Amino acid sequence: MKVLVSDEVHVDYGQIFVESGEDDCDLHDAFAGQDGVGLCGGGTDGALLLLTGLRIGGVDFTAELHDSRPELDETWEEIVEVPFRPVSGETVLRQWNGKNRWELGLGERDHRVRYSAVGMDAGRGKNVREDDEPPTGERYLLQIWPAAPEPARLLKQTGGAAAYWHAFATSPVG
Repeated sequence: MKVLVSDEVHVDYGQIFVESGEDDCDLHDAFAGQDGVGLCGGGTDGALLLLTGLRIGGVDFTAELHDSRPELDETWEEIVEVPFRPVSGETVLRQWNGKNRWELGLGERDHRVRYSAVGMDAGRGKNVREDDEPPTGERYLLQIWPAAPEPARLLKQTGGAAAYWHAFATSPVG
């Protein structure tokens, strides 16, 4: 396992992006075809839309690259998996405002992504976290490994913020 990102990532509109091409990742298109799997939208070629509870501010974020499917850690409150295939040689994790980005070093091949969260409801309740305020306890883990495409899957859902986004992904408005 290789840690690709371990940092506080600033979110705006509760969004973080993984991008490998020129196309922007639209909120509605991101969840197309995911049948009720919210939080991590993989419906746009070469892009992922990652949602958080906090609307504006910094969240603890880790991204890992694995050789194969990692063991499922049930201590996370929210867990989803989606397929992802980069469409260029450069894949980055990018903040909404574009001020920071982290190179992920993924090849143009099929991957599986597991997005896990803790504290989404606390972040949603806070809404905005200023830089000088303590963290809300909201944390995210993005695990990536090479894998043949499989449909998106909801593995665990416990909170209201996640339930909202899973319901949104059931019938996104276009």
